[in-house]
Amino acid sequence: MTLYLPRTTTAQITEALMAERHSVGGGAMNMVLTLVIVTDEADHYDAVRAATEAGHEHPSRVVALIRRDPDAEPAIDAEIRRPGTSGPGEAVLLRLYGPLGRHADSVVTPLLVPDAPVVAWWPGVGPVDPADDPVGRLAQRRITDALRAPDPLRDLADRVANYRPGDTDLTWTRLTPWRSLLASAMDQPCGWVTSARVTAEDHYPSADLMASWLSDRLEVSVERATSHGPGLTEVRLTTEHGDITISRVDGRVATLSRFGQPDQTVALARRSASQALAEELRRLDADEIYESAARHLGASLTGSGA
Repeated sequence: MTLYLPRTTTAQITEALMAERHSVGGGAMNMVLTLVIVTDEADHYDAVRAATEAGHEHPSRVVALIRRDPDAEPAIDAEIRRPGTSGPGEAVLLRLYGPLGRHADSVVTPLLVPDAPVVAWWPGVGPVDPADDPVGRLAQRRITDALRAPDPLRDLADRVANYRPGDTDLTWTRLTPWRSLLASAMDQPCGWVTSARVTAEDHYPSADLMASWLSDRLEVSVERATSHGPGLTEVRLTTEHGDITISRVDGRVATLSRFGQPDQTVALARRSASQALAEELRRLDADEIYESAARHLGASLTGSGA
């Protein structure tokens, strides 16, 4: 069931949420967090769907702040989806008109689940300094996605310069399967890594983060090469004994090649937004590995004058 409240107030929305919870015989006690999505009309459908899918693992109150006409009179249109309609949690879609879009924190604060952590997610172009954003200041974790920016690498670099503990970006989360596979491949004796190469389509910031992570951890130079994609297509480590290569040309299945061993076929599908989001919601502490890789990337871009 979905309840529509046109031209409403936060007090009326809170009242309606309480009534909805009582009608289904439960409260907000099963909600593990509040996920605040800051988006626009074009992106809200996919963002809420991704949050709903992630919510099967993390029951949450999802509050989508959808900014509308900034020149209109201040108003709120609300859409409340009860648990079961859009996953195990609640979903509240708020269309903010006029200056309310610039003061979304005052709108969302009364709707936060008491004593539960807050995660803010910008599925489109996010703020340069998420921790200083009005909504970001309410959150313990702040998730952005540089891939959606007109210049993804520049967008990521600008945000890295303003990094605060709790910030993360889905360009990093998309690398988890690759990083896990590389770590597994290097569990076997391979000697010292002397150099590396990361190949991906142009303007794909995950590849630059991968190169930065390898350079930071292995203390070697890493070449960033370009392919036709999709996404990240190959990582090659050159060691004292030979090469270790993960190659994926179709976005679904990869080939792991190691010197002296037969090739292995490994499932390595590109991650959906809901999969990446679900991973980020599993942790609410600072991601120190991301911080280190991101700062290393920022330093390298500054040094190159990019």
